[in-house]
Amino acid sequence: MPKAAKGKAQTEQKAIHPYSRKAAYLARAAIKQQRKEKLKGEKAQRLNVVGEKLLWFQSQLDPDKSDYTKHDACKIVERYLQRFEGELEQIELANSIKGRQGRQYASREAVIKQTIERERALYEGNGFEIPDFINSKHLKVFREWTGDLKKLPNIKMTKVSAKDTAPSAVSQDKHVEEENKEDVSLNSDTDL
Repeated sequence: MPKAAKGKAQTEQKAIHPYSRKAAYLARAAIKQQRKEKLKGEKAQRLNVVGEKLLWFQSQLDPDKSDYTKHDACKIVERYLQRFEGELEQIELANSIKGRQGRQYASREAVIKQTIERERALYEGNGFEIPDFINSKHLKVFREWTGDLKKLPNIKMTKVSAKDTAPSAVSQDKHVEEENKEDVSLNSDTDL
């Protein structure tokens, strides 16, 4: 009679004792995997928010304009900060209807107001981060961006603040001089 082959027989997996070293190792590995997935999800969410913001700015750029100033950038940021005005008006309209109990869309309204306050504080404080379309080289790269989140690191960012919209004393003096020259030229034209 031939002997049975050793080592190739199917072995049953033994149950792991809950307090064994192997059980602790498996538990640590599972926790580490969950943490990695959570971080990956948070990073993807952050990238989505930044991507949506950049797409909004890209849609606001004038295709014929080749260079932007800080003042132009501040105007675009002001429009960005007012992007929820229509939705807030709709919520107010829905809440103004008589005979309703409570406030509808209160949580959405709270989220919008928090977002506006946070962004406004950034804009009036240290600066609001936007794509650097003030630099013509970076503007070209930003216009060529297709919305791919993997290429976000290629887009250079810069900060603009409300302080950038206030003209400095030097530029005010130049502006006053230009107005005076225009007034003089208009007066000389009317004297003829």
